Amino acid sequence: MDSAEKELLFSLSKAYHLYNYLLLLIIAVTKEARHQVEVLTTRAKREGTEPPSDKFAYNKFAMQLEENKMLQEFVETQKQTWDDDVEFIRKLYGQITQSDIYRHYMENQDDSYEADREVWRQLYKALVVENDDLSSLLEDKSLYWNDDKEVVDTFVLKTIKRFDPKNKKNQELLPEYKDEEDKDFARRLFRATIMNADQYQRYMSDASRNWDFSRLAYMDVVIMQIAIAEMLTFPAIPISVTINEFVDLAKIYSTPKSGSYINGMLDSIARYLIKEGMLLKPMGENPRKVKMEQKRAEKRLAAAQNNEVQQEEPKTDNPE
Repeated sequence: MDSAEKELLFSLSKAYHLYNYLLLLIIAVTKEARHQVEVLTTRAKREGTEPPSDKFAYNKFAMQLEENKMLQEFVETQKQTWDDDVEFIRKLYGQITQSDIYRHYMENQDDSYEADREVWRQLYKALVVENDDLSSLLEDKSLYWNDDKEVVDTFVLKTIKRFDPKNKKNQELLPEYKDEEDKDFARRLFRATIMNADQYQRYMSDASRNWDFSRLAYMDVVIMQIAIAEMLTFPAIPISVTINEFVDLAKIYSTPKSGSYINGMLDSIARYLIKEGMLLKPMGENPRKVKMEQKRAEKRLAAAQNNEVQQEEPKTDNPE
């Protein structure tokens, strides 16, 4: 158990390293932009032509990020930079300069901090979130990173939106753990899941006797076991919150149909545990289930209204 727990904490730390590394990617691209502008400016002076715009090269958000104390500390302690990946950085910068996002930004007269921050948010979503070259590169650097990237991307985008020019170099990045209690939560959830895995599978079988668990995706079973552990171990977390969180995880890490399936399964399991006296907190409403019922009701109403219209339409005799 101790070695498995150490592996868990190590994987969490690697995810946090990736978060910092992807923020450093923004800085690396900005430095490449600055280098390109310097080269083109020197050429323009020599040829007597108009120098290029340095708007993107000196993007206010990227410059604030470059000066960030927490990010500088990460570089000093972890010794991770993009210096050995010049070709990838140049290719990504080329993709950026060819994009409509970049073109609109450069043409826009708005030189505010907000505009500079927003262009990087858009560029990250468009060219970094789904990038096969980056995926291959990260896989070579760490076996953990490709599995973590989809979630870490959301943290990077959240960080970009949170940046405030008033904070200058002291802008806080997202912490690895919110506090010691947050770290303890991860340990307790992990231990409960591992130590009670067989029991949780029995709960799953008892709550849903019509399901053939041998046909389930392995990841679906794992996700449901962790969800059951959270339901039973943390009484302050509402059941609906647990279900929603793990449905979202299923959409990311399992099959396309897993989200709706796990939503229904966890709802049934929670009701079973409450009925058996093993789960001592109220069921509450499952927002996803309520929404699905509303959609079904709307479809039934639309079908009924359509049927009424067809019945009211006057019948016309076919001309002979």
